[in-house]
Amino acid sequence: MEFSSKLLENAVYEISQLPGIGKRTALRLALHLLKQPEEQTSHLTSALEKLRSQIKFCSNCHNISDVALCEICANPKRDAAIICVVEDIRDVMAIENTGQFRGMYHVLGGKISPMECVGPQDLTIGSLVGKVKQGGVTELIFALSSTMEGDTTNFYIFKQLEGTAVKTSTIARGIAVGDELEYADEITLGRSILNRIPFENSMKA
Repeated sequence: MEFSSKLLENAVYEISQLPGIGKRTALRLALHLLKQPEEQTSHLTSALEKLRSQIKFCSNCHNISDVALCEICANPKRDAAIICVVEDIRDVMAIENTGQFRGMYHVLGGKISPMECVGPQDLTIGSLVGKVKQGGVTELIFALSSTMEGDTTNFYIFKQLEGTAVKTSTIARGIAVGDELEYADEITLGRSILNRIPFENSMKA
C-alpha cells in the first residue's frame, strides 16, 4: 500500500495494530478522522490519553474502574458471599447485562495457557484464593469459557481451594463449548448462571 503522506502512513500503521483491523480498514478510519472537525479528533485523542493515564483496577475484584473500589464492589446491595470468577472486563459487562447476578466478581486477567506462556502466577488467582481463605465467601461461580484453557484454570483454582468450605459451581452448558461469554445472548447467559451446577459434576460430564 503506497502512501502520499508519511503522517497518514504512520496513523494507518498504528490503527491497524488494533485487533480485527486490517490496513484497509485502518486507512478508511484515518481518512474519516481527517474529514471530521479537528475538535472531534481532539476529543478522541483526549479520551484515549485519559484512558491510559487515569484508568484503575479495582483493589478488590481487579475490574477496570475510575476509582480504587469499583461501583459493583462498593454497592452494599451486592452479595459479597458469592463471587463470579471471570476472565476479563468484557465478561463482567456481559453478565451484568443479563440482570440475573447480584453477587461480586473476580477478574483473573486471562486463563492458564502453557502454549502462550501464561501460568497461574500471571493471573490474579493468588488474591482470589486469599480472599476465600479470609472467610465470608460461600460460593465461587466459575464463568470462564468452556475451552481447554478455561477448564484447566477452573480445575487449578478448585484444587487450590481444597480444605475450604467454599462451594464451587460452574455456569450451565447453555453456552456452547468454546464460546466466549461476551458473544452469548443475554437470555442464554442469564439462564446459565441461574442454572449453574456444582463444579464436581461438571468434571464428570
